Amino acid sequence: MSIKNQISIINNEIKDKADLIAVSKTRSVEQIIEAYNQGQKKFGENRVHEIVEKYNNLPKDIEWHMIGHLQKNKVKHISKFISLIHSLDRLSLAKEIDKNARKDNRSIDCLIQIKISNDESKYGLNPEQLDSFYTDLKEFENINTIGLMAMATYTKDQSLIADEFKKMEKLFKEMKTIDSNFKILSIGMSDDYQLAINNGSNMIRVGSKIFGQRNY
Repeated sequence: MSIKNQISIINNEIKDKADLIAVSKTRSVEQIIEAYNQGQKKFGENRVHEIVEKYNNLPKDIEWHMIGHLQKNKVKHISKFISLIHSLDRLSLAKEIDKNARKDNRSIDCLIQIKISNDESKYGLNPEQLDSFYTDLKEFENINTIGLMAMATYTKDQSLIADEFKKMEKLFKEMKTIDSNFKILSIGMSDDYQLAINNGSNMIRVGSKIFGQRNY
């Protein structure tokens, strides 16, 4: 099925419940343009060199989202144009984002990444660290903390995924009572975005469901 049809199907499914971030990592400029021509303006990448190259070669009204683990020394390459960093998970990274945003005379929107999976390869704060981390972030004037992000366990066990998403929804609701700027809960990917939306997600990150399976 074409990229055009897949985007249409997903948008009909999610309607006005969630923003769709098309995960375009490893995808060609031509594939991204095909999605863009269907009105998709928000794209997610997890490699800095790739997101910079695509930013330089694609329309400037695209909103670029950094959804992968971000190294401190790479922040300077994206700070001028990045729309949202989903993976803020340590103070050393926050300092670097704030420093570069200040140099660029802007504020950068960020989501705090929470680790809800037991998968050791996944990044993020443990939920019990959230309160103190959020408090520490207040010192950074050029960071706008606007929500939470998490990745569920890679499994076919839907009950486990649902439990993890429920925990995220609870955390998100708690943070919203503390800070009205918390507006985004970014959970849900190609295989579980409907389950995520049922548990409060208002931003989903979908790649293979739009572009097809990657071979590498």
